[in-house]
Amino acid sequence: MILTDARAAFLRRIHLFRDLKDEDLAAIAGMFKEEVRKEGEIIFSQGDEADRFFIIYQGKVRITMIRRKEERELATLIGGDYFGEEALLSKRERSATVTAVEKTYLFSLTRVEFNAIIKQFSKLKAAFEVSVASRRLARELRFDWLRPDEVVYFVARKHEVLLFQALTGPLVALAVPILLIVYFFLTRAFFAIFGAGILLLAIGAWAVWNWIDWGNDYYIVTNERVIWLEKVIGIYDSRQEAPLSTVLSVGVETDVSGRLLDYGHVIVRTYVGKIPFSHVSHPYQAAHMVEEQWTRTKHSASRMEKEAMRNVLRQKMGLTVETKTDQPPMPDKQATPTFYRRSILKVIGANWFKLRQEDGGTVTYRKHLYVLWQQVWQPTLLIVVILFGIVARLITLARSPDKSLFDFSKGPDTIAASLPVVLIPIIVWWIYQYIDWSNDIYQVTPDQILDIDKKPFGTEERRAAPLENILSTEAHRYGLTGYFLNFGTVEITVGGTHLDFQDVLDPVGVQADIDRRREARIKQKRDLEANAERERMSDWLVAYHENASELPQHESPPETEPKNE
Repeated sequence: MILTDARAAFLRRIHLFRDLKDEDLAAIAGMFKEEVRKEGEIIFSQGDEADRFFIIYQGKVRITMIRRKEERELATLIGGDYFGEEALLSKRERSATVTAVEKTYLFSLTRVEFNAIIKQFSKLKAAFEVSVASRRLARELRFDWLRPDEVVYFVARKHEVLLFQALTGPLVALAVPILLIVYFFLTRAFFAIFGAGILLLAIGAWAVWNWIDWGNDYYIVTNERVIWLEKVIGIYDSRQEAPLSTVLSVGVETDVSGRLLDYGHVIVRTYVGKIPFSHVSHPYQAAHMVEEQWTRTKHSASRMEKEAMRNVLRQKMGLTVETKTDQPPMPDKQATPTFYRRSILKVIGANWFKLRQEDGGTVTYRKHLYVLWQQVWQPTLLIVVILFGIVARLITLARSPDKSLFDFSKGPDTIAASLPVVLIPIIVWWIYQYIDWSNDIYQVTPDQILDIDKKPFGTEERRAAPLENILSTEAHRYGLTGYFLNFGTVEITVGGTHLDFQDVLDPVGVQADIDRRREARIKQKRDLEANAERERMSDWLVAYHENASELPQHESPPETEPKNE
């Protein structure tokens, strides 16, 4: 049985209960019932009646959903997470199945108790609304760049007031076609109704574009990072993010209208700047969600450090050490590439025009094929024209009885002989442009990033930066061409400078490659430093333990009995 004070302290760390007074939180903590579920036990199934709300005190659960006869894993939740509130708030059946991954300790509330506290505390209701909206958006959007073990806790768009502001211009502009329609009925002038139709189509397209543009910006918080997705259709597409470990503070800014309509800016400050969540609904509840994940990251790191120190000490003192090893999955033999099945053209294409290649932990990127086309379209066009000319000349010679490709008295045909000669320097020009494109590469190795630009028969410029010195990354796509062909620039902040991977295919994917290797490198260095520090500290503690009996003992002075006067 967990005491009420311990329950209240646990609940205080969850964003739902941050704004409650101590006495209110203590009352709610006393309402929760304790439950224990075994590994593999189903807590509730998809389609069940919603009757309880759950908070995980300790353990882990997996959430799955069956859709179109296929089981889909939604998330894995751990201690401090909660589930079951969505069906209770919407008064629907369970939309997913929740299964205990390991022995799990739960706090639960009945439907009646849950509804009672929701009605009593408006801030608690707002926090639940933020959580439910986030989970629905996460299921709907399904960001394919998330890591397999990454859980989305918060997703939001800008507040609807921004949509209204975006639609104000089209609404005001409707006055012009309305006046033209009125003028048509008064004068029967054809140009008036024609102009009104054109304007209505243009204003409708403008409104739709503004509506889609409003819905294309997302603010996301996972168990690993804070993310700002920004997109302007056909013009701009970027993703700015920062690991939770780099967060310095979380603040909220609101104005008068924001306080009235409950929206504002959540400002997440990191080592290299800030990530603004602009005009989000329920900003204080959203800030609490960011703070909760940030705090979890710090506590998790501290807990892992203590456990590692404990294991080192036990090992030094000859005691048993229990370690949990997660074996990586065996590679699928069927997934091994069968190169012998590939055609010669595919092999040549893979070698000549491959935009991403991974070899021994090093990923190499080339610029997009569109950039290559910009460099070679002129020689390509000339080559095609000359080849066409050669073919046309040969056909002409074949059809003319008085002409031949080679005349022993006059020599070869002048045009047929000169065209290949003209073709040779143009082919050399094409090859030069290709080599120039091919030599401009970007690499991500296990310990650094490189930007290599080598001119054919010329100089080579090489810029490099250690992965651990990267402070932030941003991915951008610019213009209609970049949007539809999916290429752009990854901006990498290293200290006070920038190192850009320009015109790469799938900049978001390149950003993810860099971030994964950066985090792996930082973790590797931290582990090495932490291991060295633990070894040093453990040697001191073990030495003290072994020599404690030889150290001088300070005896306390003898007690003197009081004198009787």
